[in-house]
Amino acid sequence: VQLLTDSHFNRHVFPPPPARYGGRHTVTLIPGDGIGPELANHVRELFWFCCVPVDFELVNVDSSLTAEDDINNAIMSIRRNGVALKGNLETNHNLPPSYKSRNNLLRTSLDLYANVMHCQSLPGVKTRHRNIDIMIIRENTEGEYSSLEHESVPGVVECLKIITRVNSLRIADFAFQTARQNGRRRITAVHKANIMKLGDGLFLECCKEVASGYPDIAFDTLIVDNATMQLVSRPQQFDMMLMPNLYGNVVSNVCAGLVGGPGLVPGANHGEHYALFEAGTRNTGRSIANRNSANPTAMLLASCLLLDHLKLPAYAHMIRRATLSTVTETRMHTADLGGQASTSDVIKSIRNAIQSTGPLTQSI
Repeated sequence: VQLLTDSHFNRHVFPPPPARYGGRHTVTLIPGDGIGPELANHVRELFWFCCVPVDFELVNVDSSLTAEDDINNAIMSIRRNGVALKGNLETNHNLPPSYKSRNNLLRTSLDLYANVMHCQSLPGVKTRHRNIDIMIIRENTEGEYSSLEHESVPGVVECLKIITRVNSLRIADFAFQTARQNGRRRITAVHKANIMKLGDGLFLECCKEVASGYPDIAFDTLIVDNATMQLVSRPQQFDMMLMPNLYGNVVSNVCAGLVGGPGLVPGANHGEHYALFEAGTRNTGRSIANRNSANPTAMLLASCLLLDHLKLPAYAHMIRRATLSTVTETRMHTADLGGQASTSDVIKSIRNAIQSTGPLTQSI
């Protein structure tokens, strides 16, 4: 009798089939906190208006201590559907240390190891710098956000930063493949290996190793403090930036500010089997919740990335084109861009732009 080992089973483990029935896709929708629910509703209404073949499975998750079942339901839903759209989930700093960030829990539970954010200057949006076009690739599952910290003695806290060779090679390879697919010519690895010689040193070593296999893409390195200074002084010099978790969080927020703010930039989180799309900087906007003044651009563009992922490019192009054309109109700018338009005004303008192109099914 032959004994069955783990290897016999592992060979037959496959990713789940796409949640697609009758030509329609099922997508997990997590509205989140703050302005998330109202923006999620606008996405649903716009998808309905455009006859997008997507059905949303709504899963409400909040940041309270009693929401353990909710986050587990969300993870199960994404595993079932393979893809999700979410608003940000606020992390309450007053909760005990045992409480884990719901955003971080989603990323680690589903192994969404790559965060991608494209920061690009938009016509009609006045900023200090022009002609910015930067893709940021951020390792999403380890580094300082590994949730490994403890108080060894009263008044002394140790916070562990985890850098592994396997995950560093994986994110570097993802970055170079993404660069090749998107016509990017140069990748800059951001690090602090001059101080953290082992941790960031390993990350940098892995980036260099992977770069040697992509001779068509230029590769250079930059220390993180110099990188942030270069970003705010001459951002046009960067093409694609690759970095560990914490640096990616900081740099992506800086880049979003350079092109107009958090209301404009979408983000994507990719793993081997699952994908999650959201606003790039993950701000909840709690102070402007339910005031009909939030900028819906980032969430709408995130939904377009979702449609691209589902291989529905015609619908993605329809919504993206209408959204970007609305952003170019100064009278349609929300308060974060210095305008007076409401969220409803922007959505109405986008719907009119879509309708003006002719029958909705003309290019589908």
